[in-house]
Amino acid sequence: MAKNQHPGEAPLWTPSQSRIESSNLTRFIKPAESKFGSFPNYAALHSWSVNHPEQFWPLVFDFCEVKASKYSEVAVVDFDKMPGAKFFPEARLNFAENLLWRKDSHPALILRREDGYSRTLSYAELNSEVQKVSGALRGLGVSVGDRVAGYLPNIPETIIAMLATTSIGAIWSSCSPDFGINGVVDRFGQIKPKVLFTADGYLFKGTQFDSLSVAKEVAAQIPTIEKVVVVPYLATECKLPAQSTIVSWEDFLKSGDKSPLVFNQLPFDHPIYILYSSGTTGKPKCIVHGAGGTLIEHKKELILHTDLKPEDRFFYYTTCGWMMWNWLVSGLSVGATLMLFDGSPAHPKADSLFDFIQDERITIFGTSARYIAATEKSGCEPARTHDLSSLRTILSTGSPLSPNSFDYVYSKIKRDIHLASISGGTDIVGCFVLGNPTAAVFRGEIQVAALGKKVEVFDESGKSAIAKQGELVCTAPFPAMPVQFWNDSDGSLYRAAYFEHYPGVWRHGDYAEITQNGGFVIYGRSDAVLNPGGVRIGTAEIYRQVETIPEVLESLVTAQKWQGDERIVLFIKLKEGFSLNEELIARIRSTIKIGATPRHVPAKIIAVPDIPRTVSGKIVELAVRNIIHGLPVKNRDALANPEALKYFEHRKELES
Repeated sequence: MAKNQHPGEAPLWTPSQSRIESSNLTRFIKPAESKFGSFPNYAALHSWSVNHPEQFWPLVFDFCEVKASKYSEVAVVDFDKMPGAKFFPEARLNFAENLLWRKDSHPALILRREDGYSRTLSYAELNSEVQKVSGALRGLGVSVGDRVAGYLPNIPETIIAMLATTSIGAIWSSCSPDFGINGVVDRFGQIKPKVLFTADGYLFKGTQFDSLSVAKEVAAQIPTIEKVVVVPYLATECKLPAQSTIVSWEDFLKSGDKSPLVFNQLPFDHPIYILYSSGTTGKPKCIVHGAGGTLIEHKKELILHTDLKPEDRFFYYTTCGWMMWNWLVSGLSVGATLMLFDGSPAHPKADSLFDFIQDERITIFGTSARYIAATEKSGCEPARTHDLSSLRTILSTGSPLSPNSFDYVYSKIKRDIHLASISGGTDIVGCFVLGNPTAAVFRGEIQVAALGKKVEVFDESGKSAIAKQGELVCTAPFPAMPVQFWNDSDGSLYRAAYFEHYPGVWRHGDYAEITQNGGFVIYGRSDAVLNPGGVRIGTAEIYRQVETIPEVLESLVTAQKWQGDERIVLFIKLKEGFSLNEELIARIRSTIKIGATPRHVPAKIIAVPDIPRTVSGKIVELAVRNIIHGLPVKNRDALANPEALKYFEHRKELES
């Protein structure tokens, strides 16, 4: 059983009866019970959802009000095939139409930039802008199946361009503007887009960065790009080079026809998004997601698991290169107001995002586990300094949320809050395990497996296990499985990525445990699992203890091959003004030993000035493992701070 998990332990939060009764999930259970029998608890509901997909998914389709020009009487065919199952094979719909059903003056998008600049678009204005961009794209000859790319900050124009693209039936792909030229070309060069949207630049920690020069070079290296459309984001006007391929956002909108917005009706599994793997071990894989699967899964996760409603103000701190952007944008399908933030979340001060919550009355706040830990380390106590009365849900993902961070949220942010740690990935553009707004929150646990996903944990013998660490798997098909990988005509890369280890079973690559409460604990990526003395240890087990050390800002743990075995090496980034001495080393080791086990204690603890991360903020343990063994890191352009890798090279501490 996981450390910090105790059967019978009191929950940190339990929803009130009124909150349970008013929840979307409770409303959903009523028609489910009227048609299919009694569901006395979530476990019974989940069991029905995975064992009777022909009943569950049509009910989700209806309850979540998926808009389709043609309904499919058949919910799923070939359900025994994984991969190979097809959901709603006869349906015809359009992704963008489902996000643009609301056309009134209600706010659709509210942007705040780190320097205080703000902007609001109503649903009526959003529809109007999408119509203009769609007309301009059609004027360029963009049609069904073409690719359109965005090299953009998290701003309204990014969402507008995506909706215009998918209204046509073309495929949208985006990455954040902090990618360098090679990182962008490694991604967009594989999918050969016809149009590239960019901004003139972006702002981060008070510094302006140029995007236009990168976009020009990207266009030069990808000959299929016929037009580069430039959003004047940092300047009200930007000087564009005298090239016919480069046009301002304003002029591009004027170029289209003024006919009404048309939503092409396409099959349920028609591609709408191409997302990318991190690319730290080679060129990123291009993961293609379908319209219907993405839509119905997002609606289910947002409406039933997050309790999102039209009156909500929904925020997730994300760039356009992380799948949480795609997840956030689907909040439009509920009719909610999306809160967009661009810039550093800790600029000009550590609690800037809590200013945003207070000023704009945000109701659902999403962020990363790293941000919550960093906010705690900074000494912020938002419960004391801010009015958070509007806030009812906090979401966390990106890495496992430590038990200490659970404590911090409930003691220093808000006591009456639904804290939902969630986990899934780019591969499914959604979640395998996430929140339940009608159930208790236990310290250090993700609450439940997602409805409609048969999530299990396999032990070393490949058998399903409770209260034992192992591989997170999904043993039955679900709608948000990728349609395909790009440039993978025979599907071999797709099958190798998920289905080779356990044939017919999705192996996600997370090391996890199902708790006695029925919740989940994620221990990190299974390919980064440590194995000293033949004992498997998830990296998150060590991170959870190190995060309790006040002097440590961040850490990275990996394994070094040593004397025919392997040993644990812990790298730490210290707060300014502190140094690594024998007292601190002893305290770190003691904390890990007491909080975990003696086997978790690192053989080496080494201070470094910085910890390398991907652009989406994830620690790159495998890249560091390669570095300390003298192996190459194949794609440094996938990193936000590749220069940090030099701190791990040729360390004398690792020679003895």
